[in-house]
Amino acid sequence: MTATTNYAIQRKTDGFPLYELIERDTDSSVTVCPERGGIVIGCRLRGVETLYLDKDTFLNPEANIRGGIPVLFPIAGQLVNGQYEWEGKTYRMKNHGVARILPWEVVDSGTDGSAYVTLSLAANAETLAVYPFDFELRFTYRLRNGVLSIEQQYRNRSDKPMPMVAGFHPYFATEGKNLAYVTDATRMLDYNDKLEKPFDGTLRLEDMVESAALLDAAKAEMTFPLSRERNVRLTYSELFRYVVLWSFAGKPFVCVEPWTALNEALNDKKDLLSVAPGDTLELWMNVELDS
Repeated sequence: MTATTNYAIQRKTDGFPLYELIERDTDSSVTVCPERGGIVIGCRLRGVETLYLDKDTFLNPEANIRGGIPVLFPIAGQLVNGQYEWEGKTYRMKNHGVARILPWEVVDSGTDGSAYVTLSLAANAETLAVYPFDFELRFTYRLRNGVLSIEQQYRNRSDKPMPMVAGFHPYFATEGKNLAYVTDATRMLDYNDKLEKPFDGTLRLEDMVESAALLDAAKAEMTFPLSRERNVRLTYSELFRYVVLWSFAGKPFVCVEPWTALNEALNDKKDLLSVAPGDTLELWMNVELDS
């Protein structure tokens, strides 16, 4: 099988235009929807679907999608009263920011050595009203060797430093909710009671309404069971300092979310990233299956 025949990109429509990246020799595919926030809605790796998707929320353009891999920018999580202050002015912003609710543009795609599609999102009047910075995001979703890579560029086109948080909200289709996580984190912030607690590698998400954030991991990686036979392995840039764990009662998923900063970062300024005028911040995240 040649590289040309091994990789393919199929364009199709299911409520919205979709791009399906295909790698035949590993029986893998990744499905991306540019119009719905540049979201990955399907990620089959080595014959196994790794993601949960609530199809009704995906097809409803007024709903926040519950499933896939939503993109979080320029905040992750929530702001108290949905607002923050910057340089003496108050702005309002929805949970997890603006990138996940806006249509992205396809700027490139190809099948040379991998299957990939590159999407772009640029600031506009709608974003500037809630986030006063001229930005351009370019994300390349790449499928190669049974691994989904999300290569990210955050460009500041403003004439002043751009504060930001980057993150992802993957919904993994796990068989259970009370999982064991392979990580070197030893502390967590429990958002159910706002207390810091020891973390021993396990968490009963079945008993929790709100999420928990792992605080002190030194290694930028996490492994956890998708099923009894397969584990998911996440690796990511070191600037993703936190991993947030969350689920919802009665739904077959666990969210394992790399974030560069926690709730309220635009207010408390803790761990905010800053991109200089004209500069581009580059980050990455990989999703793969371990036996």
